[in-house]
Amino acid sequence: MMSHSTPGSRKLRLTVTGFALTAAFLVLGASELLGQTLASRVSAAPDGYVRFQYEARPGVCGNGNWISTDGEGRIRSGDSDDCDCACEEGPVRIEMQVEDGVVRDLDADVGGSWGTRSGRVTDLGEMSPTEAADYLLNLAESSQTGVAEDAIFPATIARGVEAWPRLLQIARNDEVRSKARRQAVFWLGQEASESATEGLESIIQDEDELEVRESAVFALSQRREDAAVDALIRIARDHEEPELRKTAIFWLGQRGEDPRVLDLFEELLAGGP
Repeated sequence: MMSHSTPGSRKLRLTVTGFALTAAFLVLGASELLGQTLASRVSAAPDGYVRFQYEARPGVCGNGNWISTDGEGRIRSGDSDDCDCACEEGPVRIEMQVEDGVVRDLDADVGGSWGTRSGRVTDLGEMSPTEAADYLLNLAESSQTGVAEDAIFPATIARGVEAWPRLLQIARNDEVRSKARRQAVFWLGQEASESATEGLESIIQDEDELEVRESAVFALSQRREDAAVDALIRIARDHEEPELRKTAIFWLGQRGEDPRVLDLFEELLAGGP
């Protein structure tokens, strides 16, 4: 018995087949997209603005303009006093201006909402903190514009990311833009100061006396000779007062790419003697 089909049944089969092919292409496209790195997605984006966001580490909050990292929800308004502002716990928002696949400008905020832009905007959505920090630190190493130094801080506030090994690598890399290296040293110093004082008991001292000692550390930091650096390193490594150790490490972080300072930061962050 010969089978036959009506035009309607042929159309139905064609429709079903077309739907299956379309679904297959959509699945393939989605799998290829999931396999793309953040860097490749940024470089493939059309000219305009590219956005993504990720979780901030605990203690970091903001209002879409100012960012607080002190764990107490206080927002600093530049050099002025604390402002009475709401402080939201993330996410970290990254917005970049991209031209011909190259990042030309980068802004980072915490909390708040995306602003409006007149140009084309590509929103890449939520990224894992690890992938976001890795991308930003790679950008800090490779860019020869102000984007390099702008990319460092937001990488240090990514949730669950230990940034200091990469910061040390950037600080020691002579091929990295000088301003980016200084930013790496600064934030390396911030992380090192926290590590150096972790687990130490607070020493109760007279407040005035402590302020005098801190002023002396500051005065020492202004001297440029090698002996001043050596003295700060001794304070940072051996002094019994945690606040003075933190202060010495902070000022060592302003010294640039001095190998002795970088060696100290590595020792402290790696859980030295």
